[in-house]
Amino acid sequence: MTTLKKGDKAPSFSGLDQNGKKHTLEDYIGKKLVVFFYPKASTPGCTAEACDLRDNFERFKANNYTLLGVSADSAKAQTKFIEKHELPFPLLADENKSVIEAFGVWGPKKFMGREYDGIHRTTFIIDENGIIDEVIEKVKTKEHAAQILK
Repeated sequence: MTTLKKGDKAPSFSGLDQNGKKHTLEDYIGKKLVVFFYPKASTPGCTAEACDLRDNFERFKANNYTLLGVSADSAKAQTKFIEKHELPFPLLADENKSVIEAFGVWGPKKFMGREYDGIHRTTFIIDENGIIDEVIEKVKTKEHAAQILK
């Protein structure tokens, strides 16, 4: 779906998290950044993915990774998702889809025979210099940390 690949410069982005705090690519220069896009907060697959990342959060920190989740949910929905599952990382409430579209993860999807536009579950690992180190398009929601920290 996305045209971004390993070696590309990550798109410059700016988005607000669940608390209204602004996040930009420049904020993360010098750190390894994991940006994971998920279709909808509090749905089964997204919950499994977020909880797997939460359960491995200390491993991410030990390896100098910062996590940032992104969906088109409202700040209120993101806050509920964080509180319900005790997620230790920010979630961008990208309702206008500017970050989602910058990374090219919005497009046609099929579910139970119907077609609609939505977010393609995709994770980008960005190095300390803002260069994409890896794009994971086949996300295993229950084992996603292992895919990233291999």
